[in-house]
Amino acid sequence: MEQRIKVLMVDDEAQFRATTSRILNKKGFATTIAGSGEEAIGILEEHPQDVIILDIKMPGMDGHEALSEIRRIRPETQVIMLTGHGAGDSAKASLGKGAFDYLSKPCDIDLLALKIKEAFKASHKDFKKEEKNAGNIMIHIEDYTTIRPEQTVREAIQALMRSFEGLISSSRVMETGHRSLLVRGPGQDVIGIISILDLLEAVRPGYLSAAKPSMADSIQYSRMFWTGLFSSQVKALADKSVAEVMSDTPPCMDEDTNLMELADFMYTHQVRRVLITRADRVVGVVREQELFFEMAHIIF
Repeated sequence: MEQRIKVLMVDDEAQFRATTSRILNKKGFATTIAGSGEEAIGILEEHPQDVIILDIKMPGMDGHEALSEIRRIRPETQVIMLTGHGAGDSAKASLGKGAFDYLSKPCDIDLLALKIKEAFKASHKDFKKEEKNAGNIMIHIEDYTTIRPEQTVREAIQALMRSFEGLISSSRVMETGHRSLLVRGPGQDVIGIISILDLLEAVRPGYLSAAKPSMADSIQYSRMFWTGLFSSQVKALADKSVAEVMSDTPPCMDEDTNLMELADFMYTHQVRRVLITRADRVVGVVREQELFFEMAHIIF
């Protein structure tokens, strides 16, 4: 069984602690929370942690003071600093005091999760600063929302809505949605995908894409033509099956695929997501966002 990374989340804002720890737990981390630097030190003395997420600006013992104390009592523990707008210099200074990295608020939760995994690897002897592969940046298949082909478009939209409702978006943390559902057949194999773009394609009347007489090329549809069309088409679409509107299964690449090879493939084939396989079994998904976050990490 894969080891769960123990994360200590230190921030003086209760709502931020609660929502962030909930999301990190959902992503597979074992998260503990602390409301101050003093509380974090007390927890750390009794319960060693793998990675600490530490807010810089807190009443009492601030992030810098807490970092110094953490380095003294648990030098092997990696610390990621969180800083507010305009405090970049303070965050950079923390690197010289032993912090692993820092993120500015608001921070994307996927990027934070990526940083936590990197920090955990850095604390182990087998860590090598080398380019990642597809498996290192993928979203695990169990974390991706799925649907059956026989279900309706109405159910697909409900599933997408539920995934968005669970997201956190505030001045402190953001979580990006998948914007698509994987379609799984009877044997749990991925047989297709349904995305927002698929829904937009399906809602268009078929005759808009049909061949037109040459004279029609110069004809512009009037505003009256479009009136009410979207609503009527959406209502007609609701009870269609997912199988009728889904796209083909995204292409697959092995988890050991180099990121440049992956980026080249996605650009060349103009795809926004790729299924990641291990021994011919789908284990994850890489979207264009994951490659973007890795680009940002390398640059900054």
